[in-house]
Amino acid sequence: MCQPNLPPPTGQDEWFVESPLMRDFIEFVRQTQSEENDPHEIVQKVRPKFAALMADPDWLPAVYQEPAQGMSGMGKGIGMWLLYRAGDGNLAFSALVLPSGASTPVHDHLAWGLVGLYRGLQYEEVFGRQDDGSIDSHAELVVKERNNLQPGDFYELLPDNDIHQVTTTSSMTSVSLHLLGNDNGCIWRHKFHPAEQRVEPFKSGWLNVDCKV
Repeated sequence: MCQPNLPPPTGQDEWFVESPLMRDFIEFVRQTQSEENDPHEIVQKVRPKFAALMADPDWLPAVYQEPAQGMSGMGKGIGMWLLYRAGDGNLAFSALVLPSGASTPVHDHLAWGLVGLYRGLQYEEVFGRQDDGSIDSHAELVVKERNNLQPGDFYELLPDNDIHQVTTTSSMTSVSLHLLGNDNGCIWRHKFHPAEQRVEPFKSGWLNVDCKV
């Protein structure tokens, strides 16, 4: 399997939303990262703050709840908006916007994370990998979980559930919030084609920020 190609750190934290609630959340996450090395512990400590952010309907500007115009790295109309990025490249917070009926590719994240549904309805399939990853273009996946998600629902991303696909099942666009322990829009990760037992590298990108590599 290919290794993630990490973008060069900017050295400066980048904020794209001015919200005291979000700033408090990110500062708590950064403090937790400085105190904990275990991703499981980080996720557990961050969960209550993430739940509070998910429950507030007013802090996320409308522009970051809009789908993409045309094709993006995640597919037609699917928008990935960067809300915050740490200067060391070890944290990104973003909004994923999926039009009604749209599905993401089956993909991985290559980092610990929390993902929560902020608006709309989604259906999620979580995949487990059956092969050993020794052949770059080959992957054998099976569905491990199927979840119907409503606003306020959120889930952890850890190595045993890092591969998934989500589909908007509501008539309205869905918006999910992603907290990842990497710059997930600008690293090379993996897009899977389960029926073909095939995998390929892909970069999802951000709608509002260019990747430097």
